[in-house]
Amino acid sequence: MKMNKFIKRTFLATMALGLSSTAMAGNGDRVGSAGATELLINPWARSAAWGDAGVSCANGLDAVYTNIAGLAFTDKTQIRFDRTNWLGGAGININTAGLAQRVGESSVISVTVMAMTFGDIDITTVDLPEPSSGKFSPTYSNFNVGYAREFSNSIYGGINFKVINESIADLRGTGVAVDAGIRYVTGEEDHIKFGIALKNIGPTMDFQGDGLSIQVMYPNSGDVATLEQRSATFEMPSLLSIGGSYDFIFNEQHTLTTALAFSANSFSNDQFRLGLNYAMTGGKMNFNMMAGYVYEQGLFSSEFAFASRVTALSGLTAGVSVDAVVGKNNSMLGIQYAFRQTALFNGVHSIGLSIEVK
Repeated sequence: MKMNKFIKRTFLATMALGLSSTAMAGNGDRVGSAGATELLINPWARSAAWGDAGVSCANGLDAVYTNIAGLAFTDKTQIRFDRTNWLGGAGININTAGLAQRVGESSVISVTVMAMTFGDIDITTVDLPEPSSGKFSPTYSNFNVGYAREFSNSIYGGINFKVINESIADLRGTGVAVDAGIRYVTGEEDHIKFGIALKNIGPTMDFQGDGLSIQVMYPNSGDVATLEQRSATFEMPSLLSIGGSYDFIFNEQHTLTTALAFSANSFSNDQFRLGLNYAMTGGKMNFNMMAGYVYEQGLFSSEFAFASRVTALSGLTAGVSVDAVVGKNNSMLGIQYAFRQTALFNGVHSIGLSIEVK
């Protein structure tokens, strides 16, 4: 009972804090002023394939990004490995791994790691502007620990703690943030769902390291001194997402899920999401086809009108997943693929492998 009260109080406090921090959501004057924007990238192929619209219906590890409350729908154990080629041709890759484990009749915990790499970059300085001092490899990463619980047959909630790290050759920034979400399920066949999620709520970050220090020589005395500059702080890209979904259950083997969601972003344009997921289940193979569309202000601007366009994504998403049922416990081995269309690059491709133990 004490643990339940603690979870509820923590969740309510986080929601209240998040609501206050997103009060200025969608303010065009704040676009681009936040940091750690890799937190806005969905690394999971299955949920990305239908435009991150599953705020009310994404389950398992996909819910760690979309709405942590959906983690409560993990059957027993789920393991995922996903890789994303971000903005094809840019040389940016995202590797993600996760584990979700049921720890009781109504509780699930998760651990996930996401690492974003940019390849090798030549080291240059003011004194040596030509590449001659080797290379460095920037890395963005975040580590997540999540918890979700079934409070009743209709109400589910969860909370996710994350540690963010960004580093280059001689600078490093570290921060913390928290996500929280709830889901409400209703209908005779639990086919109607609503969800709300607060994401990336946390204190400001800054950078520290030798890269902020420079050596200067006083002209008269010839003495050398080290001057250290201060790094400006930046806020987390907090947002509030609200969504609903409806399952059209044709029979035991065929279901079409439609999902709508709205994301109020504190430091970028608000987004409207539409997603479709057609599922065919039964026998030894489950198959899903997904498609989605994400709209925001300026999306239809010319690709060269950078003043009004703040994203490289053009809105369209699509993907498929195939899960094979194996073993006496009907465990599942799956592969997922997602494509996100872009305006200036060769699209975003994600592929994932999953193991689910029932």
